[in-house]
Amino acid sequence: MRHLKDFHFIEAVMRAGSIRKASEDLNITASALNRRIQRFEEDFGAQIFERLPRGMRLNPAGELVLQHFRAQQSDLRRVQGLVADLSGERRGHVSIACSQALAPYFLPEHIAAYRAKHPGVSFSVQIRDRDAAEQDLRSFESDLALVLEPVHLVDFTVLSAVSQPIHAIMRADNPLAKRADLRLRDCLDHPHVLPARAYAVRHMLETALAGTSHGLTAAVESDSFDFMRHYVEFEDAIAFQIPIGLRLPDTLTSRPLSLRDVAPGALLLGQLKGRSLPVAPARFAQSLIRALQNIA
Repeated sequence: MRHLKDFHFIEAVMRAGSIRKASEDLNITASALNRRIQRFEEDFGAQIFERLPRGMRLNPAGELVLQHFRAQQSDLRRVQGLVADLSGERRGHVSIACSQALAPYFLPEHIAAYRAKHPGVSFSVQIRDRDAAEQDLRSFESDLALVLEPVHLVDFTVLSAVSQPIHAIMRADNPLAKRADLRLRDCLDHPHVLPARAYAVRHMLETALAGTSHGLTAAVESDSFDFMRHYVEFEDAIAFQIPIGLRLPDTLTSRPLSLRDVAPGALLLGQLKGRSLPVAPARFAQSLIRALQNIA
């Protein structure tokens, strides 16, 4: 348990980049924090930080130590969850990395419903793109990831998958809103608002256009899907998003792009391969699996 406290200090220095900044965040003196780090390095038998002119950063040994501590912390949370269940109390913490589309409606609804039954369980939600979500799992920053089209899947155990077609978002009076079969090329004849290249929706659109004479020429580009959706209210443009994240005002509508042009994406719920999740994340994952099956 003492070393878990050391981990708290080490992680604080890693995030802050210096002893001074970390000590302010921790509300202890810089000299006391420095002694604690040095004492740990002496006990461990190796330095874990590089001392730089303008701060500190973990060296390769420190990265291994941090990974070990995060695994220990995860195991401790799992045991604490099991003990809480023995006493009839449901407690714990769930951390989730998710695509932006899940943040406005889907996750708030299902987290609130879960907490109504188990108010002792707390949550943290990190918005991550498809690559960063997997990194969060590997570093134990997140227990679960709910993301569209993850990149690697090497360390990703899929718990549930649901298909999500790309929808074109437009004004309700746009002529394209009446199309029974909406083609991507027709959307591109209008000004279009695109997500940044890190996001799966952009990747899916670019893949669909590869080898064709059409291309993406963004009138506006953003890393915020909320911004893109709202932008359409002010310019008669086309934005793109998956339907799980859509609730539109009467002035806007959305139509799925023709499957002849763009294949649906896979929205995946997953965890780190080989990891035994603590009780609260494992049980919330089962709740999400049921919810995703209902929208499949």
